[in-house]
Amino acid sequence: MNNLKENQKHKPELRIFFIKLVSIIVAVVITINLIFNTLFGERLEQLDGILSLDKSNNRVEFREKIRKELKRGLNKESLLHEEDKILLYKLYHKIISEFKDIDKSKLN
Repeated sequence: MNNLKENQKHKPELRIFFIKLVSIIVAVVITINLIFNTLFGERLEQLDGILSLDKSNNRVEFREKIRKELKRGLNKESLLHEEDKILLYKLYHKIISEFKDIDKSKLN
């Protein structure tokens, strides 16, 4: 009889525990979903745009964006920053020096 009374006392406590547990799980899932959407949602949309280049209208839109950026770049006084110019110049000289060492008999 004493055990029966103890079991009846624990039932409401377990019910409250499970309600709290479910509430916490739902809150965690919603929080993770919001964080995922804010951090990765925009990036995933951009990736989808790139992957959907097989559709003609997406290719035209992408081409227009590239043209717009090229025109903006050409209107600037300088296309490259000074550091970028130095890097490209060094790369250019490195490539030229490697072409000098090429075995011309292997070209044919």
